[in-house]
Amino acid sequence: MKIGLLGGTFDPIHYGHIKPALEVKQRLGLDKVWLMPNHIPPHKQTTQVSSQHRLAMTQLICQQYDEFEVCDIEINRDTPSFTATTLQLLTEQYPQHQFYFIMGTDSFIQFQSWYQWQSILKLCNLAVCQRPGWQLDKTSPMAKILEQNGAISALARTGKILPLDVSLQDISSTEIRQILNQSGQNSFGSAPTVETTNVSEISHMLPNVIQEYIFEHHLYQNK
Repeated sequence: MKIGLLGGTFDPIHYGHIKPALEVKQRLGLDKVWLMPNHIPPHKQTTQVSSQHRLAMTQLICQQYDEFEVCDIEINRDTPSFTATTLQLLTEQYPQHQFYFIMGTDSFIQFQSWYQWQSILKLCNLAVCQRPGWQLDKTSPMAKILEQNGAISALARTGKILPLDVSLQDISSTEIRQILNQSGQNSFGSAPTVETTNVSEISHMLPNVIQEYIFEHHLYQNK
């Protein structure tokens, strides 16, 4: 099977994750996209809510969309989640699958700084999606790698870099948390609710099931 892999802190998971992943699945003819929440991402010190909540929200999305499945390999790890390590484990566990790691242009520009980045290309293909405000400069080292990649056979199981124009989703988890945090402050110490939050500000960012989960568990409120 052709499996897309989308990793992230998902703090919280939102349409900026979901919609591009669905487009990538369709464009590349993938069988499934595995959503892979991080436990300890190498580039961040911490997350706003627990691994348990972030995994639960990811599971809710997979219940809403048949195209997705949860991959809990990273969130159950007690050490930082390096992509190279994760892919090595996945290819050993699922040798029958062909993996496509989904990333944004912002991540691809910095790809040479990733831990064992060369080994990543030996274990999977890269699906590189546009990100608002990010563009690959022709003088970038990754631009040369992308050009060289054109010589790789289309029949190769790994190593291909596939730039994809997907519908831009200018949504960030940081912005969502800020809106919810402000709502918590405006509710005079009580937890934010649907009534105290300007739902119109986040309705286009979050599926209803995620909004309901956040309010039910009083997540991202001002503390």
